[in-house]
Amino acid sequence: MIDPHAPAPPGTPPPWGAPAPLPVQPGTGRFLVLACVFVCAACGLVYELELVALASYLIGDSVTQASVVLSVMVFAMGVGSLAAKRLRWHAAAGFAAVEAALALIGGCSAMALYAVFAWTGGWGGLWAAGPRCLLVAFSLAIGLLIGAEVPLLMELIQRIRRQDAGGAVADLFAADYVGALVGGLAFPFLLRPFLGQLTGTLLTGTVNVVAGGALVLGLFRRDLSRRARWTLLVAGITVLGLLASAAVLVGDFERAARHAVYGADVRVALQTDVQEIVLTGGTHGRPLDLFLDGRLRVGGRDERRYHEALVHPAMTGPHARVLILGGGDGMAAREVLRHRGVDRVDIVELDAGLVRLARHDPALSALNGHAYDDPHVRVFTADAFHWLREAPRSGYFGSSSYSGSSGYDVVIADLPDPGITASAKLYSEEFYGLVRRALAPGGRLVVHAGPVQGRPHTFWTVAATLRAAGLATTPYRVLGQDAGFPPGPDRSAGESRAPHDWGFILATAGPRAPALRLPAGGPRLRTLTEGGLERDALQTPKAGLPPSSTLVHPRY
Repeated sequence: MIDPHAPAPPGTPPPWGAPAPLPVQPGTGRFLVLACVFVCAACGLVYELELVALASYLIGDSVTQASVVLSVMVFAMGVGSLAAKRLRWHAAAGFAAVEAALALIGGCSAMALYAVFAWTGGWGGLWAAGPRCLLVAFSLAIGLLIGAEVPLLMELIQRIRRQDAGGAVADLFAADYVGALVGGLAFPFLLRPFLGQLTGTLLTGTVNVVAGGALVLGLFRRDLSRRARWTLLVAGITVLGLLASAAVLVGDFERAARHAVYGADVRVALQTDVQEIVLTGGTHGRPLDLFLDGRLRVGGRDERRYHEALVHPAMTGPHARVLILGGGDGMAAREVLRHRGVDRVDIVELDAGLVRLARHDPALSALNGHAYDDPHVRVFTADAFHWLREAPRSGYFGSSSYSGSSGYDVVIADLPDPGITASAKLYSEEFYGLVRRALAPGGRLVVHAGPVQGRPHTFWTVAATLRAAGLATTPYRVLGQDAGFPPGPDRSAGESRAPHDWGFILATAGPRAPALRLPAGGPRLRTLTEGGLERDALQTPKAGLPPSSTLVHPRY
């Protein structure tokens, strides 16, 4: 969005002594300038949102990345607005040059960020900070150029017809803010879902350079020398050529970058309404790995260790009615269905695309034991938080649905890492209060709470939050293989050097913590034993638990 620029004091002589000779009427000329303001504001906000979205995906922690982008960009807009004062006497040429540079830098910013992340982000050391450094550099450069737009446009609109500063500013900012609204809506609802971030940003750059060049070369060409006109024309055509070439090659670029990130064994890559899903392996004896938004969600080498530890301790006791929050890959449902006496398994998964893939992909459906074909399984496509709020009114776990019994015997929270900003509400005190309401008397909840050794503060914050919601807890963990790929919130941290583990918390309503054991007469497990589970039990730190996390005060 374009930043304000203070008009010159009353009495300051304009750079030109007379109105500009225009090929159209002054009223039409003012309309065209304001239309260009509208287009530039829309493009500027698209660049801003693209940097925030891509940085959140590539680096992690969307709140931090959004704060960095917005603060750096707003600061740079102020600097650019001041710097543009030197161009006022060449406003037409200066504006065209600014738009060409903004189109090139902003249009190519997504590809450049993705390239640095893909080819240098895994090198470790200083290279791991490359995406962050480039993010700041692009925010600074784009902010400088956006900040220079309004002072130059102010001069151009005054060049058509002098008017009071307040009226000119009002007209300019009205077009600016409406354009920002259009750009802000176009990015999430049109550009990102239909074109993708790379092509959408390249198209935005194309619109940007065409609008700026057309305004200057069409409306203010008489203010330019012949040499300046040809220079700006060649520069604009060059930028258009570069953006068009990048758009043609974007498919090959994405495939090459994806292979650089995930390896050469990428078998499925799709963008759903919720996230990017990538499957690697799963054929010719190679283990299948599932990545969600670039984070390893299911590792074929040791996924059974994770899912057995997640599910089976919670199945000790009644387990006729089981609720799985998340777990769209079907692995948790596979383990639940191994137990006799399971009458119903309800899965609440936000991403319908992941469920479709888990149903129909041969390798993934084989790995989850074709769980979705089981008649006991029912799937709800919904956000887990909102589903739990609406479930009592819908009768999903009331007595009418379960032959006089109320609630779920087991609730399994197989959700993304608590350190990811989008998941923070699913690890909040309010969320666990809703889960507690869904539990049958004596029912058990198990939560995946992130690695214990890698992020102990996060793990124990989950334990504190469960206790604050009135649940008694039993924490435990199991060791797994170090995949060398970030499963948690920070994708740019390079290869993990800490032993890879998974932390879980078993909980139940009431003052007495649930016993950590395997169900008698349960299925034969491949990785989990009673003795191993006892050894994996964790004690609360002597220093005590950290504060709990709430919706208004997330602590992850």
